[in-house]
Amino acid sequence: MTQMHNPPHPGEVLREWLSEISVTDAAQRLGVTRAALSRVLNGAAGVSADMDLRLAKALGTTPGLWYGMQADYDLWHAQRQFRAKVRRITTPPAETADAA
Repeated sequence: MTQMHNPPHPGEVLREWLSEISVTDAAQRLGVTRAALSRVLNGAAGVSADMDLRLAKALGTTPGLWYGMQADYDLWHAQRQFRAKVRRITTPPAETADAA
């Protein structure tokens, strides 16, 4: 999978989509609070699966578009900050006799 360099927060993209409508009106149409939508638009909160479905229905986008943008954004930032020491797992776990 090709990864975008420094992908934008989906709230930045959404702000452009909603440029002709007030945050209050958009929140009412989406069925969320103005504060919840504002947090997404300002990058203080991510797009949840529920919000993705609301946006898809309201804006006519494909379900998963906004959630996918959020995942790309989160993964890019996590990769830049990841410092954990992890050892590779090279063999599959042994099957147990008790496994059903």
